[in-house]
Amino acid sequence: MSFSRITEELFIGPMPTVEDYTRLYDLGVRLVLNMRFGRRLPAGLSNPPMQVLWLRSFDNPLLPIPLPLLFKGAHAALEVIEAGNKVYTHCAHGRHRSVAMGAAILIAQGRTPEEAMALIKEKRPQADPEAFYIKSRILAFARHWRQVS
Repeated sequence: MSFSRITEELFIGPMPTVEDYTRLYDLGVRLVLNMRFGRRLPAGLSNPPMQVLWLRSFDNPLLPIPLPLLFKGAHAALEVIEAGNKVYTHCAHGRHRSVAMGAAILIAQGRTPEEAMALIKEKRPQADPEAFYIKSRILAFARHWRQVS
């Protein structure tokens, strides 16, 4: 599995397989944030060992990730992390939507958007938080998060 540990409690990567769910659970992951639109769980997995939250979104500049999805994922992740557990966020390849969600979680934990994007890029070189339609969502999340927090 080609996931990346961004912090002690946050992992980002591609769509996990059935076997990956077991490995993630063994690493302490208790929440999986699925940012894919069309596929909920991998074939053969009907009862995952941890909570899975499906946040249907597209990897498309014309259909930006809805901010309410980033808020929903960030709030769910904070609950799990505050309980001492870990979170895995994924999309198809772990480059865009999962990166936006990961950045939202880091921002919700107190980092600036720039710090969040730099940390993700450092820990996951294939991540592309600078893609204009991803970066704009990260920055919009940060503005709205500051307003409501």
